[in-house]
This record gives sequence, structure tokens and C-alpha cells, in this order.
Amino acid sequence: MGTAAVEWAAAYAESIRDLPITPRTSAAELKQRLTEPLPVDGRDFADLLDVFREVIVPGSRHNGHPRFFGYVSAPGTAVAAVADFLASALNANLPAWRSAPAPTELEHLTIGWIKEALGCDPSAGGLFTSGGSMANFTALAAARHRHCGDAVAMHGASAHPAPLRVYVSTETHHSVHKAAALLGIGRANVREIPVDARFRMDVDALVQAIEQDRAAGAEPFCVVANAGTVVTGAVDPLREIAGVARRYGLWMHVDGCYGGFARLAPSARSLFEGVAEADSIALDPHKWLYLPADCGCLIYRDPEAARAAFRLDADYTRVTETESAEAFAFWDYGPDLSRRFRALKVWMLLAHAGSRAMGEAIEANLDCARHLGELVDASDDFELVAPVGLSIVCFRYLPPALRDEPRSESDEQRLDRLNERIMVALQRAGSSYLSNASVNGRFALRGCVLNYRTTRRDMEILLDDVRRAAEKVSD
Repeated sequence: MGTAAVEWAAAYAESIRDLPITPRTSAAELKQRLTEPLPVDGRDFADLLDVFREVIVPGSRHNGHPRFFGYVSAPGTAVAAVADFLASALNANLPAWRSAPAPTELEHLTIGWIKEALGCDPSAGGLFTSGGSMANFTALAAARHRHCGDAVAMHGASAHPAPLRVYVSTETHHSVHKAAALLGIGRANVREIPVDARFRMDVDALVQAIEQDRAAGAEPFCVVANAGTVVTGAVDPLREIAGVARRYGLWMHVDGCYGGFARLAPSARSLFEGVAEADSIALDPHKWLYLPADCGCLIYRDPEAARAAFRLDADYTRVTETESAEAFAFWDYGPDLSRRFRALKVWMLLAHAGSRAMGEAIEANLDCARHLGELVDASDDFELVAPVGLSIVCFRYLPPALRDEPRSESDEQRLDRLNERIMVALQRAGSSYLSNASVNGRFALRGCVLNYRTTRRDMEILLDDVRRAAEKVSD
């Protein structure tokens, strides 16, 4: 059983560059091939593996392909895939130290490595989560509790006398808005701050918004800074925002889910000055540590501030251990009780590869993105619509006849529609994959390089693939 599965995995990794990225299938076809009644009697594992190989794999998008540049998806690694298998085989559950002593200690160790990579104080703490959305949600819950205390936790949002305010940039991921809705803060109380020409939060506008809200009777309590926005890869001025947070008594949260680990790359390190001053930092090891999903992470500068938000005792969770390390419970620092052993794949990857190799791989991704930006700039049929940010490039196809001509709004709208058709054709062709973005109101082709397999040559192939797609939809 295990041998056959491992043999498939090895063959898949070796052949992934030759596979079409996008499956050539439909919902109707997949339902027809997969639908069956609940089995009364079991089947041989070999038959099930055949279904996986013949139906599931061809019907999946191959995110590990070196020219899959859509969204923010990592390829996974062999060592992490093995670690995931081992974690599932052990089936450790990590609500607390007593439930999984060695796995808990390994999570502490691995969180410590991540803190070191970010330059955090050793007294900081943290835990792994299902992903960045849960990390952002958990951080916002801790921030609200520090501001509101137990009254809101006990009686609900109506127990607080004034509306709360969270500050984000116009580029912030929508998971923060969703968290505000779920926590009863309200999406209308998430105030979006404008950005500069490089899509970074305007700190002067942030200060102005805080003072306006205070004067109007609202209570600012949290500012969310970006360490790599999902659309353009922008990194906000973290140190300046940290100063504003201290000045006004706000909890500073950094969403580093996409870009945070780029601090390991020498060319990007200076962008992250001030990140360790944040009260909380959300990260996604399943993005730029190239791990298989799922694995998010949340770092607290002061773990006790978070513990006050989440600690809730029950008879069935009563801790009887007296030694502090052995009395530790993850449920005191987040909403989950049952937690899978995510730390194993993080530890195994970092211990196997080392931080230097990880930084070199991330640096190579940054270099590929810069190369793509240079190719676009040097061409007569493409244009950048935003500065290259970390490993994200936003651009669009521009027919050469329009390059030096003044363009009306109707011309821009036609370009938007053309590039949308190009994106769909590119995705269907299967050689390269871009997703879309809206940049300053214009439709953009968006590529995110997040794969250790990707080379500079892949960026050149990508543009040739886009040109072919443009020819196809222009006929």
C-alpha cells in the first residue's frame, strides 16, 4: 500500500513540469466518473489508488508546476509530504502538552525558529493554525479582548459602549473584514486607509483617520499592516506604523501570510524592519516555506495578552499538571482544541534544508519576478500596471498599435476585456497560469512566483504563452 503510493508521488514530482496545469474536464464529467452509492462492502486499495491516478490526478490543477503563477500557492516538497504522511500515521492531537508531549515540544521549537527568522524577541510565543485566515481572526480576537476586557467576552459586542475601529489599507486581504464580521466588530468598522504609488499604507492618512474617529466618539483599537499584499506584493512601512500604534495605544497586527518569510532573502530583508515590533504576526508556512496545505502560524509578542482572550476552563479540560511547561495548553492561545501535528512538516523541512537554502530559494523567486518585470518593460506588447512587489508582477497585454497612442476610457475598457479573454485562454491552454487582479480600476494579469522549480526561462515561456493566447482571442 505505502510502496505504491510513494512510487506514484515520486513519479508525479519528476513529471510535473510536463503536465498541463489546468485539468481538461468538467463538473459533469467528474460527477459521472466519481458518483457511486455508499459502499456496503469494501474494495481493494489498489482499485482506490487507480481511481486516484486515473480520475483525481488528471482532474486536479497542478499547483506545483513551475509555471503556475496564480493566486499564492506553493508547490509542496518531498520531505514535507513525507512528514504529513508520518503525522497522519502517528495521529497526534495537540490541544495541550499532556495530550502530545513530544509533538508539543516540537511545535514550541519550530515556532522558536520562525521567531528567529523574523527577528522577534525570544519571549514571544505562538502556535500553528489552519491557515492565514484563522491566524488573522485569532489575532483580531486577542486585540479586541485587550481593548474591551471580559465584558464583551461575557455579554457580547453590545456590552461595549462605543463602536470599535480597525484600520487596514485598501490592499488588505478580505479575511480581516470577515474576521471583523464574525467577531461582532462589523465590516463597516474596518476603515480602509489609502495607499501610496507603491501600494503601501499612507501613514499620514492613518493618523488622520484615527484622530477623526476619536473625535467622533469611536474607539480605535487595532491597525493591520501588510508584509506582502495579495494583489501587488507591497510591504507597508512597518516601523512607522508601529510608532503610530504605540502613540495611540493600538494593537498592531502584521499580515505576513504571503510575504513574511521573504525576510529570509537578503535582498528583501530591509523591507521588514519593524515587523518584530508588532503585537501579532500572521504567517503561512504553506506559502513561502513551500509546504503542503494546510499550515498557518500566529506569533504573539506578549503571549499572556492572548491567553487572557482565550482561556476558558471546563471540567473536561482541567489541567492537573503542576510544572508550567507540562501544564501548557494551546487552547489558551486560540479557538481550537483538536489540532493536527502541523509542526512536524515545518520542522522536518527546515531541519532538512536549513534557513540558508530556504532564503536562496526565496531569493531566486524574487529574481524571477524582477526578470519578468524587466521583460515586460522591454517589450512593445506588454505594460506593467504596478511596481513589482516581492514576487508578484501585475501587467497586461497591450497591442503595439496602442502603445504610443493616447487612450480613452473606452480604449481602457476594451483592454480590460481583451486581457480577461487572454487570461481565460491562457489558463485553458495549460502551459502557463496567471490569475487576475484589479489595479487602479484596471484588469491586470497577475503572476506570483512561489515555486523553487521556477527558472528565469519560465518567465520567458510565460510571455510567449500570453502572446499565443492574445493571438487566439484576437482572431
